Amino acid sequence: MDEFDAMTMGSCATAARPLLGLTVLVVEDSRFASEAMRLLCLRSGARIRRADCLSSAHRHLQLYRPAVVLVDLGLPDGSGADLIEELSHATPRIDVILGISGDSSREAEAMAAGANGFLAKPFDGLGVFQQAILAHLPDAAQPPGPRVVPDDVITPDPIAFLDDIAHVAGVLQAGPSDKVLDYVAQFTSGVARSAHDAPLEAAAMALAKDRASGHPVRNDVQRLNGMLKERLAENQVI
Repeated sequence: MDEFDAMTMGSCATAARPLLGLTVLVVEDSRFASEAMRLLCLRSGARIRRADCLSSAHRHLQLYRPAVVLVDLGLPDGSGADLIEELSHATPRIDVILGISGDSSREAEAMAAGANGFLAKPFDGLGVFQQAILAHLPDAAQPPGPRVVPDDVITPDPIAFLDDIAHVAGVLQAGPSDKVLDYVAQFTSGVARSAHDAPLEAAAMALAKDRASGHPVRNDVQRLNGMLKERLAENQVI
């Protein structure tokens, strides 16, 4: 048992910390998005566990049963929708299962798989995050009395963004197959959207569009690769 367990065991949710005592498993391959979730959970009183792929999520779930699971739909080893469907049919069912994605059009996919709800990236608003979970928690886990919905906005550490940029640059350099290019496009667009990096998001979306239409992508890959290198070079001092 760690310090957080000792502090929260037996604790009840409060108006200020409405998720106190809950464990949230975040299945998300982006370090930047995971850092945002960590800050949101910390401010809400919840404990966070992170898995960066489906296989890691299954290892976590063999060891403990979280109250809340947030699943990114685009993961390096498969679709998060498959995990959502698996969890939604498990007995006993986890209280809250939410799909997450930088592509808001994938909400229907998450809901069809059995998710209780959906969070679109960037998820930097504390009140939106808390309400997305509280809306589906059982009555016994709800905080007592009236609660003021906070309008705080959290800001993840920019080093986490650089970690994501370095990761995807390495994936791209390793030899881009069709599957790799699809992953790079969706991962980079989600990270860029979360970091409010519009030019990088546009480059990733252009790659995704040309992949989907069957057009040549050599220029898209070169452009994206150059932008990734620029961001790493510009932020070496961080």
